[in-house]
Amino acid sequence: MDLSRRQLFKTFGCVGAGISLTALGLDVREVEAATKDFKLEGAKEYTSICTFCACGCGMLCHVKDGKLINLEGDPDHIINEGALCSKGVSMGVIPNSDQRGKTPLYRAPGTDKWQEISWDEAIDKVAKKFKQTRDTNWIATEKVATKDKGEQEFKVNRTDAISFLGGAQNPNEECYLVSKFSRMLGTDFVEHQARV
Repeated sequence: MDLSRRQLFKTFGCVGAGISLTALGLDVREVEAATKDFKLEGAKEYTSICTFCACGCGMLCHVKDGKLINLEGDPDHIINEGALCSKGVSMGVIPNSDQRGKTPLYRAPGTDKWQEISWDEAIDKVAKKFKQTRDTNWIATEKVATKDKGEQEFKVNRTDAISFLGGAQNPNEECYLVSKFSRMLGTDFVEHQARV
């Protein structure tokens, strides 16, 4: 084994520090565990999935008094086994950010000002616009030219004006529901953020 001078000094330094700590009777693992317990005392632990890419890395989130106080990779998760990339680690600032939107905002046509509206009002606006778009662009039948029978009309019952976009944070069950919901509304356009 070839050791450079720098590696040799690092090795001797680590061994010397380990011997010193052992001589003091200090168990590093106990100290780490004690400080972690102190920081997370009274916090609730939740598991989550990273929302940045399509990998679906698992996260452990610790919440205390309604605030996220700790975020780390889930060591029991099959995909990331406790590791997180730089984007995953930075997820911890999103829930506690003062710039995070907490209420719906509406910008009326012709203005550049946003105004806060209630959740009920926002849902009503989206539902009405959704219905109007679907009704305006509904295609009940489509004519297709065939070789033997000439032009034939088929029932298609669809709209090409609505699409759905999923993301990495959606679990399989949610993806299944989005797929069913989109088909029920008559659209075939379902896409994923990782492919866009």
